[in-house]
Amino acid sequence: MKDVPFTPWRLLEHLRLAQRDILEFSRNAKHKSPKWPEGYWPEGDAPPNSAAWDASVAAFRRDLAEMEKLVKDSSNNLFAPIPHGDGQTLLREALLVADHNAYHIGQLILLRRLLGAWK
Repeated sequence: MKDVPFTPWRLLEHLRLAQRDILEFSRNAKHKSPKWPEGYWPEGDAPPNSAAWDASVAAFRRDLAEMEKLVKDSSNNLFAPIPHGDGQTLLREALLVADHNAYHIGQLILLRRLLGAWK
């Protein structure tokens, strides 16, 4: 679509990359976030091959399940500052994932509707 600044692939990969960064920041003191903005968006507008879409969806779902496990783990204090952060808490990071995912999934749904790919 000519006037839309993203494609389904770019949105999916952005969702995956950003969620992965938030997850890794939440659980790994040695994690280094990608450079903004290029580290959070794919190079191309389409998957590089036919398996890439399914692999990206699977990775997104795995990482979301891992974030859910962190939140559900009663040994994790949702309100305590993350030791390697700047005041962020696990609750803040979980809400950031939820908010970011909701926003971009809404865009993905709109794009599918505009493309006629929504039942």
